[in-house]
Amino acid sequence: MTSPKTLFITGVSSGFGRAIARAALSACHQVVGTVRTEVARLEFEALSPGRAHGRLLDVSRFETIAPLARDIEAAIGPVDVVINNAGYGHEGILEESPLEEMRRQFDVNVFGPVAVIKAFLPFLRSRRRGHVVNITSMGGTITMPGIAYYCGSKFALEGISDALGKELKDLGIAVTAVAPGSFRTDWAGRSMVRSPRGIPDYDAVFDPVRQARLDRSGRKPGDPDRAGRAIVDLLEMPEPPAHLLLGSDALALVRAKLDQMRADIDRHEALTRSTDAA
Repeated sequence: MTSPKTLFITGVSSGFGRAIARAALSACHQVVGTVRTEVARLEFEALSPGRAHGRLLDVSRFETIAPLARDIEAAIGPVDVVINNAGYGHEGILEESPLEEMRRQFDVNVFGPVAVIKAFLPFLRSRRRGHVVNITSMGGTITMPGIAYYCGSKFALEGISDALGKELKDLGIAVTAVAPGSFRTDWAGRSMVRSPRGIPDYDAVFDPVRQARLDRSGRKPGDPDRAGRAIVDLLEMPEPPAHLLLGSDALALVRAKLDQMRADIDRHEALTRSTDAA
């Protein structure tokens, strides 16, 4: 067994965040987890008194993140692993969904994680070690009607993770984008924001997708506890991957998307090459 690590995890009240925290605590790591309420903080710390440290944080309040990072480093000790888990899903047809909903989606799912990374990077860089894990989604590679804002935010976080990993590789800091498939969390339940429907033209393409998502809520194939253990295993790898899929559905759907992309690229290769200078 490797030496215990200190993990900083956003959004440990439920879902993946709680599962990752439980798995890390079971593996004798120390966890600093963020929550939104004092009740949730006390509940989290009760999981493992002395090793589970709750902190209040709204990741969309960017100005509060760097002071929190400094406080954690001073009061608890060096953070080895930063896990950006906090986020939510937005469901709605793009034409019907207010731009303000998109801004909020990106504030929480993109700008918040980036602010967290920026707050901890000076400490990780000075120590020349660390691991940044961004929880993205298979929706950062595949898409479906009705979650354009959500997919856009996860595509963005996937791209940021990939570029950041190249920037930090020679500094001893690993970056992994973890893309779960469908798991038995509350992502499609109370955690999802839904824009009202109003344009009948979209009913045929969207209504079956929404109903299927509602019907499967809580009954999806992925087990969050197994995902938590997989992520803790990831932290022990000497050379962690830049991207990691979780779940057999994610594996199948992302492979199919990549196969389709390759086919499209090959089909239009002549047109693609036609733009080169003569």
